[in-house]
Amino acid sequence: MRRFWRSLVLFISVFGLLFVVIAPFYWIFSSSVKRNQEIIARIPTFFPKSFTIQHYQNLLASSDFPKYLMNSTIVALLTMIFTVVITVMAAYAIYRLKFPGHKFLQRVILVTYAFPTILLLIPIYMMLSATTPKLIDTPWALVIVNVTFAAPFAVWMLQAFFKSIPLELEEAAALDGAGRIQTMIKVFLPLAAPGIASIAIYAFIFSWTEYMYASVLIISDKYRTLPVGLAGIIGQYQVDWGLLLAGATITTLPVLILFSIVGRSFVQGLTAGAVK
Repeated sequence: MRRFWRSLVLFISVFGLLFVVIAPFYWIFSSSVKRNQEIIARIPTFFPKSFTIQHYQNLLASSDFPKYLMNSTIVALLTMIFTVVITVMAAYAIYRLKFPGHKFLQRVILVTYAFPTILLLIPIYMMLSATTPKLIDTPWALVIVNVTFAAPFAVWMLQAFFKSIPLELEEAAALDGAGRIQTMIKVFLPLAAPGIASIAIYAFIFSWTEYMYASVLIISDKYRTLPVGLAGIIGQYQVDWGLLLAGATITTLPVLILFSIVGRSFVQGLTAGAVK
């Protein structure tokens, strides 16, 4: 009897958690295919009574959403590429090479997360505006900021993978004449593939959802990203809920597709080193 109640409590807990996680996504998608009258109805409907794709047609044909989607894709992909390249080399240097201060770097690698990122908004804005050519109001400003904030956590995440690789493999590669770069590319990268996939997903999602710096560093409408562009759909006196929900649905699709492809590697990367 006690086992039955435990199973029942576990089932209710899991069902409740899944409901909390999945319900918002379902509500956004189902509402995006409803007509405006049904969306704003006083009594909400769980299943759409009126099906329409007019909101998606208006979003893609009568708004700047495709431009925002392209800008976010470019910034997110560049952020992911630069984060992976930089953090792999940095993690290899910090956790595998012996040099003065490497222990200190290991301890302070996450100090950047001890302070709210908004405190760095004004200094970063002044630094980027002082460059020649000025990086303000360019996609490169967002790439630089996103890589700056994503890299420390990504380096820390890779430590479990790099520390778990036996030193004998590195010594064997050195005996075969491989240098540091060759050893990192041919030995460490294949063995640390789940960790690299994890930091790639993390960097992509971090850039895809970043709003604060994108709203300040990008001035013109030409380079706006999705979070800022969707916020612009919300008017001062009126909100086109169908357009907004259709945009939110399309915005979440790349993240869901990415997780469906390499989600297992992401989970493995987060839990690596937890059990020895």
